Amino acid sequence: MPKFSIIIPVYNIEQYIRECLQSVVAQTFTDWECIIVNDGSTDNSMERIRGLEDERIRVISQTNMGLSAARNAGIKAAKGEYIFLLDGDDWIVPDALERLNKHIDGQDMICYGGKRFAHYPSGMDYYNENALLSYKMPFVCTVLRIYRRAFLQAHDLRFTEGIYHEDNLFTPMVCYYAGAVTVIPDELYVYRIRENSIMTTFKPKRLTDKVSIANQLASFFMQADGLDKSTVYRATTHLYQSVLLYPAQYVRQYVLPTINWQLYYTVSRTKLRHRFNYLKYRLKYLLVRS
Repeated sequence: MPKFSIIIPVYNIEQYIRECLQSVVAQTFTDWECIIVNDGSTDNSMERIRGLEDERIRVISQTNMGLSAARNAGIKAAKGEYIFLLDGDDWIVPDALERLNKHIDGQDMICYGGKRFAHYPSGMDYYNENALLSYKMPFVCTVLRIYRRAFLQAHDLRFTEGIYHEDNLFTPMVCYYAGAVTVIPDELYVYRIRENSIMTTFKPKRLTDKVSIANQLASFFMQADGLDKSTVYRATTHLYQSVLLYPAQYVRQYVLPTINWQLYYTVSRTKLRHRFNYLKYRLKYLLVRS
């Protein structure tokens, strides 16, 4: 069993995939496998990796099903002790795996690019201290941490398929179930922001998916016992407010049909400012049924 399973979803990124895969092949730590999930690419992405053949690299091809489905396919096929998620238009530093391996001691997650070294007895302790802090990359980004594969399997933790902003749902749920977590300050991942990527292209479905995720998180954590909910409530409130900030015509058309005002009310009660914003938006759209 390799130490790491590096999962790379690929969909029409012929300009970037070679650089990404070169950063994997160049790793100073060699006990890894790499699973490339070709998510129905129609460009020359697969041709671009020729010449980088390595017995540790496998390619899985599927019809285009989206990022979540590609990640899930990679996780299902993985054999390594830890899952490393790497987007095909990004890359990692040459000693990323070597530096991560030095800190592995059975933790459910190891997180990198943090402010300092830290160890947490549970994922929610980690979440509560870090979820609302400012980072170069948002806390919810799943590529900021590696995951013990057996832990993901034990709790059937997968990405919800067919939605945008899947990290906003996956990360809190992973933290809820996680035991020991270690955070290291090392910057191991290089993130590329490009035009026309998933993250920079607006679609109305982005709004409805965010509302759906907020509803799911609020409903799940309302029923969870024995934990401090203030941080996850605040983060969920931010999701609700981020869609309600759009122009009224978009809110009426895309947000109001799916928002659960009762759930929004429940999670907004941790801060006076959030309660005020809830009342402001609720009154603004009072004539719309919840």
